[in-house]
Amino acid sequence: MTTAANRRIGMQLPRDLPASQVVDFARRAEHLGFDELWVVEDLGFRGGIAQAATVLAVTSHINVGIGILPAGARNVAFAAMEIATLAQLHPHRLTVGLGHGMPDWMREVGAWQSRPLSFLRDYTEAFDKLLRGESVTATPHLDANVPQFEERPEVVPPIVLGVRGPKSLIAAGEVAAGVVLAEPASPEYIAASIELIRRRRTSSVEPLIITYDIAAVAEESSAARDVVRPSLAVVGEPDWQPHISPLAFASELAALRAGSADSAEFASRIPDEWVGSLALAGTPDEVRAGIASRHAAGATTVVLTPVGPDPRRALEDLAQVFQ
Repeated sequence: MTTAANRRIGMQLPRDLPASQVVDFARRAEHLGFDELWVVEDLGFRGGIAQAATVLAVTSHINVGIGILPAGARNVAFAAMEIATLAQLHPHRLTVGLGHGMPDWMREVGAWQSRPLSFLRDYTEAFDKLLRGESVTATPHLDANVPQFEERPEVVPPIVLGVRGPKSLIAAGEVAAGVVLAEPASPEYIAASIELIRRRRTSSVEPLIITYDIAAVAEESSAARDVVRPSLAVVGEPDWQPHISPLAFASELAALRAGSADSAEFASRIPDEWVGSLALAGTPDEVRAGIASRHAAGATTVVLTPVGPDPRRALEDLAQVFQ
């Protein structure tokens, strides 16, 4: 629906959407005008590559993003082969996200690296070389000696990193086309992240900034806020500090979490005026304005994460931002 390369709107495929509804959801998102559809790979749900392959096969033009593939879970050569195949079959329609993964999940499956950021840097560089038809030699952090591929895509998909925190954002600026900024991605967080990404960036190409935000549209603002509020429970946890620290109410939010018995109580007590920074929730006009503010802060694609009991209904509601 949008036209400018740096003003795109995406939809996230819910990780727990029943398998029988995935194809219909993807086709409907394309029909409604979303520029991109992002699939997620969360432990215990569904694989990112399998979802992306399915969505690409049943749609005709929507861009598909994978956000993200945990690098430690896959050998770099075989992961690159999978992505190269998708890029050959569906040129110009794929963006691939890599990351070190959620530490607890990666430790559970024995795939957490001793130096995760160094490993991710070397993995990303090797991944990109293989897609471009170059060979790869081992590094101190990546044990891989891979000859150049016989089959490789003519159009190499952009690689973006799912990262947070100053060091990882700086590294992303050096080795990747851009980043995936998980929710909440307020304009303040986007701007602060871009500043870090550009700190040692040598490429003259502006970075891709993909943002996720929990989203809901309703006729009454209060109804939309009620829908997103339970999903905001995680933002008070330590891992989300980089997202929260640029906000004017960061210290007050931390105090609210400390004074709440649990995450559910914390979410229920978040003031209405803060919800607009922590999610995209409100009337169509209000959500449209929130998307515009994220684009203005530098987001390339604002990805809406639907919440609530009926994902298909949420998809239809969120499409009102195009009207």
